[in-house]
Order: sequence, then C-alpha cells, then structure tokens
Amino acid sequence: MATTYKEKEKESVKRTTIILDEEERKYIDSLIKDGKEPGIKPLISKMLDIYRSMMIYDWRFPGEYYCGVSRVAFINVELINLMLQFIPEQKWQEVGQKLGEAARISMEATLNLEASNREKWPDVLKRLRVQGFGDFYIRDKYFVIKAPFINNYEVLCGFLESLLGIRLEARTTNPPFVFEIVG
Repeated sequence: MATTYKEKEKESVKRTTIILDEEERKYIDSLIKDGKEPGIKPLISKMLDIYRSMMIYDWRFPGEYYCGVSRVAFINVELINLMLQFIPEQKWQEVGQKLGEAARISMEATLNLEASNREKWPDVLKRLRVQGFGDFYIRDKYFVIKAPFINNYEVLCGFLESLLGIRLEARTTNPPFVFEIVG
C-alpha cells in the first residue's frame, strides 16, 4: 500500500490527452455510433494491440510491411484460391507443408516461438489468427479451424503438420475444418 505521494502517483492510472483532427474525431464517433466499437478507450487499446501484434513499428509505408524477418502483404483470399487452382491436386499437401515450414522458421526467428512445442501452441495459433489465417481452436485431440484463409483442407492440413511437427487427418473437407491429431 502506498504511503507517500510519489508512491501513490506511481500506482495511479496515467491519463493521456490526444488532440484529434475533426475528421479523425468524426470517424471515431461514427464507429461508436454505428456500434462497431464500444468506445474510444477500447478502440485505442485494440489499435495498440494490433500495432504490437503485427509489428507495425517495422513497416515502411507505402506497401512494404514486415513482421520480423517476414515481409507480409494484404491479399484477397480469392487470389490464393485462384493460385491453388493451378497447382496439381497431388501437390496440395506438399505445398501446404512448404508453407508451414516457412511459417515455422519465421515464427522461430522473429518471435522465438518454437511451434512444435505443444505448450506454445496457444501462442502459435494466436499468431495465425492475428495474421488472418482464421480462428484456430484445440479441442482434446482435434483442431477446429473456423473462417480459414486457406479454403483447401489438404493445403491447410499440410501447413499445420509442418508448422506444428505433427500428423493430422481431416475429419471435414469443408469449413469449418476439423483435423484429428494422429501423431
């Protein structure tokens, strides 16, 4: 318990005043009014979380975005699906494995996150969610993937197997995907 003024000051919440342009304030007010954001504080907290999670401090505008050692791009899922159409079906799992290997190396080099360590899986899956790969859940011996960015179950299966160092069997072939951990 604080006894001196300086100790009390350290324990107190810091307040910050931000002066916004009129257009910025109108935009924020419209987000709140339309119910897209609950308030200004949660919005700023969310923006800071995204800034930190996506390593925006490393970005060079315009158009050169990095998350550690990996350059990232905003790309439509339709473009990924179009590219997958030109990969022979027998190569889909292998393509996924190569993608998973690249993601594993990036996570290990950038975040010091050992993806094959099951204790780290929640952090790995959070990273995938932050990067837009979908919503990943672990349920006993199953992975459930809702709203996957990669809509091809064979590519996604290979991706997860290589990333996490496990063997999976698909239990569904359409989203939401369910994969059973078999080894």
